[in-house]
Amino acid sequence: MTETADDLSTPLGQDTPRRKRQLRLPFTAMQLLAVMLGLFLVTFAGFAIFNKDPLGGEPMTRIAIGDLKATDAKPATGQGEESKRAVKEAAKEAASGDQKTVTMIDGSTGARHDVVIGPGDAADKGEAASAPPPVMTGIDPKLLEKSRYGMIPAVSGDLKPFNVYAAEADRAKAAKMPVVAIVIGGLGVGAAKTSDAIMKLPGPVTLAFTPYGSDPGKLAERARAQRHEIFLQIPMEPYDFPDNDPGPQTLLTSLTADQNTDRLYWHLSRMQGYAGITNFMGARFVATDAAMQPIIREASKRGLGFFDDGSSPRSIAGQAAGSLAVPFGKGDIALDAVPTPTEIDRALNKLESMARERGVAIGTASALPVSIERVGAWIKTLSDRGILLVPLTTAMLKSKSS
Repeated sequence: MTETADDLSTPLGQDTPRRKRQLRLPFTAMQLLAVMLGLFLVTFAGFAIFNKDPLGGEPMTRIAIGDLKATDAKPATGQGEESKRAVKEAAKEAASGDQKTVTMIDGSTGARHDVVIGPGDAADKGEAASAPPPVMTGIDPKLLEKSRYGMIPAVSGDLKPFNVYAAEADRAKAAKMPVVAIVIGGLGVGAAKTSDAIMKLPGPVTLAFTPYGSDPGKLAERARAQRHEIFLQIPMEPYDFPDNDPGPQTLLTSLTADQNTDRLYWHLSRMQGYAGITNFMGARFVATDAAMQPIIREASKRGLGFFDDGSSPRSIAGQAAGSLAVPFGKGDIALDAVPTPTEIDRALNKLESMARERGVAIGTASALPVSIERVGAWIKTLSDRGILLVPLTTAMLKSKSS
């Protein structure tokens, strides 16, 4: 009523005093924040949709590995952060034409092994990632053949690398008593562990070298100078490839025979003086007849023996080698499957018992310090127990005759 009375008593032509009204903003602070957040999300979604980066901005590194072509390269999985950083650093050097040794980690076992990453332009040209390795001393030139990667083994008349490069042994004595052979593998990529195996183990212990490393031939040369017989490990496809990746130029069941043979030649050219070849991993490959047959034929053609490390129960390597009269042997026990002194000693005792029962037994091991120490100690008293330690080639020949 008060407001109506005031209006009636106000002279015409004069405004009626009005109450001040509170100014209201079109948006509250919360509404403004919501609008800004919405604009940000719309902008981000538009970038993700229309950006041409198929990896959505994920960090990328392109590297050239060994002599692999771009179509052969596969991303390494199962690596730790330390290994990934090493790969990135290697990629920078590879881009400038340098080489780098990188530690790869098996996805399933966690085992480490080194691979060489080389310049990308060489890989693009389909050429070897490095110059052909020099021929080692003490190598018969008649037992070499030139390939596009370097010199590889060959037969010359009656001379074969298996016989010429086999370590000396008393085979007449070996035929009359139980014998064991020990093969230490994974050598050539670590100078310290390789040198330990060469110097701390007696000559009859056979040493198996991988084709990787900066100069595996020099280490293999030292091994032969200490009267060790050497074998070359050929990286082959395991069942969980590529999560478990043996390294560059791995032989694969998905490749043609010609492609695998070409990769084999690359491995064979890394060094000389080996009596035979053996698988490095390769559970799937050695169990695949179509893949293995060409490799065994090459071993036969080049006068090499073939040693199956025994890791694949489905391996057909023995049958394939037998059909082509290729000297063959198979590992019976992995001595350091559990790398503790107690378990290694237990495996060595089992190997000894197997030799007494069958006349010959072959054990395999890596160059872990504990393995070298326990194997070395066991060998020192072996002859006192009526067991003869022999090179792998001697055990292979005895297995064939028995």
